[in-house]
Amino acid sequence: MASQEGPTWLEKLEEQLDVDVDWMDPEYIKNMPIKPHDQTSNQLWVNIELHRPSNAELVQQTAKELKDKGWVAVYTRAAVLLCKKNIDDISGRVLLQTLPSKAYDTQATVDHARLYDEEFARVGIGRDRYCIKIPATGPALNAAKILSSEGIATLGTAVFGLPQAIACSQAGCLYISPYYNENRAHSDLTLWPDVEDPAREHPNSPRMIQIIETYKRLYKETGKEQPFVKLASFLSAKEAMAAGEMGCHSATISHTVLDQLAKLKYDVSGQPGEGVPKPAHPYKNIGPTPARLVELSKTDPLTANWDGVLASTEIDYLANAGAELEKAIKSDPIATNRLADALKLFIGDDENGETSSRKRCEEAMAQV
Repeated sequence: MASQEGPTWLEKLEEQLDVDVDWMDPEYIKNMPIKPHDQTSNQLWVNIELHRPSNAELVQQTAKELKDKGWVAVYTRAAVLLCKKNIDDISGRVLLQTLPSKAYDTQATVDHARLYDEEFARVGIGRDRYCIKIPATGPALNAAKILSSEGIATLGTAVFGLPQAIACSQAGCLYISPYYNENRAHSDLTLWPDVEDPAREHPNSPRMIQIIETYKRLYKETGKEQPFVKLASFLSAKEAMAAGEMGCHSATISHTVLDQLAKLKYDVSGQPGEGVPKPAHPYKNIGPTPARLVELSKTDPLTANWDGVLASTEIDYLANAGAELEKAIKSDPIATNRLADALKLFIGDDENGETSSRKRCEEAMAQV
């Protein structure tokens, strides 16, 4: 509900799309000015929680219970228990990501997602309240196809171009998460295109429009559900507002940008464009791309000398262990480099990500 003196940017954005929290701290989520829909995470956020003193007993007890099962079992149960802390303070799903170190191993990705599924069932969280994030590689999206067929909801993450988005559709993903900004921009602001009007001027906006328009067309032509676009990797409140105008179904937003959105009072006269109220369904009886953005789909500032040809929805990107998707990614330097950077970031090192979490779990197991 908007405050008496008018809505904040956050409240206005919630009118246009589903606002998710990309953070796992229960105290932060409890005290948000709106109730978020989904709570997303990645190996960086889980690792932070595993190292919080307040979670030391949770980690130690989990290690005691699963000391003979290996670190992945400890990590997985602990991550699910961390999500359980937040399930009553969100209206939608909690999301956890399969191991990035296994992003090119179909069976390992399937196995880890099934382990999450078992652990969610163990704590009474049904399949309608969680979703498994799968890196959008050829092998991992083949895992997503298997999981989707089993009734396990998936999100194709680290999406940087239309071929990955089409492959996620072919895999039956519930959501996709394109990254609006590359991961490196969060630590090196010289790589951030800090533009005044992100919806029109951000170099990644054309790719977002291409993805959304392709999903609209596929839904209209086939009648099959398409993944909902959950845009991620924002560095400013302006960028989050752009997600609403572009027609994204949801936006998963860091606590720092959520705080910015909550402090700003909304004034339409100060906005370069404005989204419309969110529809009941993102593709059914949906309106066209906003007029001021319609030309974006015919451009791609991220590709030098772009030929204007969009990726074909007729290609089976999952065949032969995702060979066509891997070929498409390799032909796009942006997708190649940014996907590699994302996986490297989430795999991490002794202080961050999967590597640090493995160390934390193994240390806990050694103490029991």
